Formats: sequence, structure tokens, C-alpha cells
Amino acid sequence: MPRLLVVHHSPTPSVTSLTDAVVAGASDDAIEGVEVVVRRALEADADDVMSADGYLFGTPANFGYMSGALKHFFDTIFLEAGGALTDDGSAAAAEGGKKPYGLYVHGRYDTTGAVRAVQSIVGALPWRQAAPVLEVLGDVGEPEREAAYELGGTLGALVMG
Repeated sequence: MPRLLVVHHSPTPSVTSLTDAVVAGASDDAIEGVEVVVRRALEADADDVMSADGYLFGTPANFGYMSGALKHFFDTIFLEAGGALTDDGSAAAAEGGKKPYGLYVHGRYDTTGAVRAVQSIVGALPWRQAAPVLEVLGDVGEPEREAAYELGGTLGALVMG
């Protein structure tokens, strides 16, 4: 059975609301035969990543960066998940990415740095961005939850095949 892994750090009601909507979208009745696995960033591991067919990542934008919890997740799974490095140890662009991923980020004032940070890491993994990044500023209302639902549904459908 195809598996979609949702890795998130949801320390606030706003990010929790987006995460709940993403998971609901990925679990929509129209998406059949996909197991949606939800893990907090500090609990997810390389086994979760290796057994998944697609990924959704969620984080708040903290001080212009992704959450420390999501960064820790990437640090712990990067090499085992096939991360590419250059000779000087920096991230290299991965080629042949097949597994789809999506990203949602919530910030009060800006999400740019957090999005850039996640994409720089994920760009060195053998995955492909399958949907536009959902960037939400300020309060999370119905339009933002609907967009998160659609993001989850998109990734669920892609993993379904």
C-alpha cells in the first residue's frame, strides 16, 4: 500500500490547524489505498522516510528559519535518505527525484527564510516538489485551511498513482 508521510512541527494552534487540514485532505474519501502516516518532527526517523512514497512537511517560520524540530529531522535522516553532498560537505542538487513532496509554512510576518531553508535541504534529496509551497501569514482562516486540505489531497492523489 502506498504511504504518505506527514512530518510536522505544530507548536501553535495556527500550525496545528494547517496540519489537521493537510491530513484531512490526504485522507479524503476520494483517495483510496494510501496510508497516511503522521509524525511529529522530533519523532520521525529514517525508517519512516524510507518506507514512504511521498512526503508533506509542515513548520512554523521561526526567526526567519524552519523550526529547530524540523531541522533536527532533516539532520538525522539526510544521508540515509539519499542526501547528496559536494566534496566540501555542503548540500548538492540531487538528480532523478521521483518521490513527491509538499511543504506548508506558517509565519506571523515572513516565511521566506523558512521556505528557502527547507527547499535547500530537500533539493539535495532524491525527491521532487509536487505542489506549490503553501505559505500562510497571520491568522489561519477557512481559505488557508482549504488550501492546506488541497495540498494534502494533491500529495495523497500523487502517491495513490
